[in-house]
Amino acid sequence: MKKIAYFMLLAMLAVAATSCHSNEKNYKAAYDKAMEKYRDGVGTEEYERILAERQRPNTVVNGDSLRLLPMRVNVTDDSASVARRYSVIVAQFKQKFNAVTMRNRLHTEEGFPSYVLYGGTDNKYYVAVKGFDDLNVAAAFLKSAPKTVKIKILEPTPWILERLQ
Repeated sequence: MKKIAYFMLLAMLAVAATSCHSNEKNYKAAYDKAMEKYRDGVGTEEYERILAERQRPNTVVNGDSLRLLPMRVNVTDDSASVARRYSVIVAQFKQKFNAVTMRNRLHTEEGFPSYVLYGGTDNKYYVAVKGFDDLNVAAAFLKSAPKTVKIKILEPTPWILERLQ
C-alpha cells in the first residue's frame, strides 16, 4: 500500500512540475500586452505602420530624397555652440550614457564636432555627427556620411533632424 501511495505522490509531483512551465507564446502575449500599454493603447500593427512612416524619406533636396524630421529637442551637453538648425543623426539611444559615449568617440577618434540632442516625441538621445545652418550642405554631408564616418553608424540610414525653436 505504501508503494502505491508513494507512486501516486510521485506521479502527482511530475504532473504538477510539467504543467507550470511558461512557454514562448505566453511570454510573447505578455510582452505584446505590455508594449501596447506603453504605446498608449496603439496596437502592434498600427505602431509598426507609424515606424515605417517615420522611416520613409519625406523631403527632396538637390534631387535626392532624404529623411528630414523636424523636432523640438535640446542640446544636452556643453556643445551648444556647435549645434545648428540641421543635424545629421547617426545614432539614437534611450540612455544618455550611451549617447555621450558615442559622441565622445566621434569627437576624439574622428574629430567631428559632434553633440547630443534630447527630446522628440519618443524622448530619446540623438547623436549628431555634425550641424549645419543650410539644408543643402547638410544633405550633401548626409550623402557622404557612410563613407566619411569610420565609426559604425548605428542608424540603418543616417538622417537629418531639424531643430524647431
